Amino acid sequence: MSVSSDPYSGPHRDRPAAGTRSGLTVEALANAAWQVLAAAGAASIVLGVLVLVWPHVTLAVVGILFGIYLLASGVFQIAGAFGNHVPGALRAVGFVSGAICIMLGLICFRGAAESTFLLGLWIGFGWLLQGVMLTAVALSTEGLPARGWQLFLGVITAAAGIVLIVAPFHSLTVLTVVAGIWLLVLGATGIVHAFQLRSLTRSLSGSLSGS
Repeated sequence: MSVSSDPYSGPHRDRPAAGTRSGLTVEALANAAWQVLAAAGAASIVLGVLVLVWPHVTLAVVGILFGIYLLASGVFQIAGAFGNHVPGALRAVGFVSGAICIMLGLICFRGAAESTFLLGLWIGFGWLLQGVMLTAVALSTEGLPARGWQLFLGVITAAAGIVLIVAPFHSLTVLTVVAGIWLLVLGATGIVHAFQLRSLTRSLSGSLSGS
């Protein structure tokens, strides 16, 4: 007599429906995503305010601040590349994009950005890669929560990167002002996106509990 290894085969155990398990997975993913987005948005706003109000900022300080930002962005991109919402074809793109952001962050730390122009390039490339990845995921994933906000955030992040790449900032003050303003915009957009996801998560949780 064989014994079933299925934990839901007993007479008093109900097997959860596949749709329920899938819904719980999406709910957990959306719940984690909005918290990460909110934290990243708040960090962007704090960094933006910091570089705008610092009266005697130096190139080394700006490099360290943006190095930390790029490192964190790279780690989030690599972690997000393995999410269930990312199509298989884009996982490698997300991983490479995150790895390059980490590399650019480390360059800022090592002092290789010895000029304002180079520092602007490193920051710009990091934002461009992040924006392209966000846009690609939003365009290729029809059921993505708050897809419109994800697409908008990706587009303005890529636009911020392009501005820093093509505009030759020879003054540290101009670079910090432009980058600081973009950080405020990106942070505010990320927080709005986060609360959009939070609202969808609560709606999903209510529909699952009512079913």
